[in-house]
Amino acid sequence: MSLQIASINSGSNGNCYYIGNDRDAVLIDAGISCRETERRMARMGLEIERVKAIFISHEHTDHTRGVEVLSKKYQVPVFITQATHENSYLRIFPHLLNRFKAHEPVSVGELTVKAFPKRHDAMDPHSFVVSGGGLTVGVMTDIGSACEHVTRYFKLCDAAFLEANYDELMLETGNYPVHLKRRIKGENGHLSNRQALQIFLSFKSPKISHLLLSHLSQNNNRPEIVYDLFKRNAGNVHVEVASRYQETGTFLVSG
Repeated sequence: MSLQIASINSGSNGNCYYIGNDRDAVLIDAGISCRETERRMARMGLEIERVKAIFISHEHTDHTRGVEVLSKKYQVPVFITQATHENSYLRIFPHLLNRFKAHEPVSVGELTVKAFPKRHDAMDPHSFVVSGGGLTVGVMTDIGSACEHVTRYFKLCDAAFLEANYDELMLETGNYPVHLKRRIKGENGHLSNRQALQIFLSFKSPKISHLLLSHLSQNNNRPEIVYDLFKRNAGNVHVEVASRYQETGTFLVSG
């Protein structure tokens, strides 16, 4: 069996990631409008009716903006922790509302989704690994530092969406106020290109085939900078930079 993966959008203007097989799929976050999600999935040839669940990583609006409409229109269950739900103010129909707990697997058709805690400035933030057919895909964005949970699950991945939010020099010399620079660089902020590369080099599985660099800053990073950095170090791993303006297209991950 193989898994299809795609970034529908990635960045502070909205995040939405697709993982699925030929029957079932999940979305990790739904941070762009339902209409735009539909358009982009149609362009990729992905059937939205295949999406059987939406998992929410944390309450920030760039991860939740499209959840209510998408869930209501297609009657898609939403999985979210209680703390994240209470701080997101999302209105999800009770029959579609589900909770998840860290490290406890959730079955979605032939897929299994497992959440794990991460460091980020949100109430109860989590990242995810999605498994099916002996393959595992990680979605690891909005991470302040490489905690033991991130490194543990990254080692399992055949493919991963990994945050590479900022170039350290661009952030340091940019026009952001000092307090915002500190927040971004802090333990509960975001991963720099260099930090993401260190995770990749230190903890990648020998079987990893695809790396989608995600959640790039609009002002403190450039796609060509992070692509060149990783491409020099990636060997045979396919490297793609997820865009904040359009979908990536789909990638087939197979054993």
